[in-house]
Amino acid sequence: MRIVLLGAGGFLGRYLLSALVADGHHCVVLTRAAVRHGDIGLLPGTEVVQSDVHDAGVLTKCFAGADAVVSMVGILNETGAGQGFHKVHVRLVETMIDACKAARVARVLHVSALRAGEGRSQYLKTKGEAEQLLRKAGTLNVTVFQPSVIFGRGDGFFNRFAMLLQLLWVMPLTCPKARLQPVYAADVATAMAASLDDPMTWGKRFALAGPQSYTLKELVQWTANCMGLNRYVLGLPAPVSAAMAVLMGLVPGKPFSMDNYRSLQIASTTETNGFAYFGIAPRSIETVVPDYLVGSVHQRRLQALRSKPRRNG
Repeated sequence: MRIVLLGAGGFLGRYLLSALVADGHHCVVLTRAAVRHGDIGLLPGTEVVQSDVHDAGVLTKCFAGADAVVSMVGILNETGAGQGFHKVHVRLVETMIDACKAARVARVLHVSALRAGEGRSQYLKTKGEAEQLLRKAGTLNVTVFQPSVIFGRGDGFFNRFAMLLQLLWVMPLTCPKARLQPVYAADVATAMAASLDDPMTWGKRFALAGPQSYTLKELVQWTANCMGLNRYVLGLPAPVSAAMAVLMGLVPGKPFSMDNYRSLQIASTTETNGFAYFGIAPRSIETVVPDYLVGSVHQRRLQALRSKPRRNG
């Protein structure tokens, strides 16, 4: 198949590209900054095309001759007080739907989020709105995937907490009781690749999660233990967590925002794991994460030792 992907330059996209290439598909990755993703173009059967994905005319040209389109563009925070979530999660999906119809591409895979449409966060609300648009796009054969927080080598979850834990002896943690069911990126990619030519997945959505749920505090404490660090994780009460969200939302890059706080009020867990349909036994954090967290810690320690000046005599 010739597959055009939006948002494949991110973390999950690289896992999906590997799975699709291994299955013999030809992948076209659309990005606004091709120079940042030159390494993707090194994958056999993959090309990177610089384009404005928000332009319906551009997308229609890029979709011409494609057998399927994969939509996986998403943001966790919007810059300033603008309409970032709506632009990326809703208007872009509208544009993609129009371009698919114009280019006569019927097969679409879309990455949403577990519990999309629930709660008060704009992140989950707009993810839910996008799903509604796709359900109403009658001529398209759409499969929606709703992963919980995704982990794997290079992730922005365990790696970020690992970095903070190395700096802080006491780790203040917002929303410590939030429940998550982390899912391995390679398992998500395998399910998506398997669905491509399976008409039984048309019009379906699959909640994808790992084998076990945890509180956020349990995950952070487990990360510290995994790295051999004796750290105290201090769970902040709800009012303090909310105040921290407001303050950190003013910091450049928004490491944590009020919308993140609202998202964490909804448990990112599921009792109906979609992996069962694909015959996939999702891998646990215990079997995957230590390999890249502990390895990176040892590597940094070796580099630090090697960089120390040697004394003669």
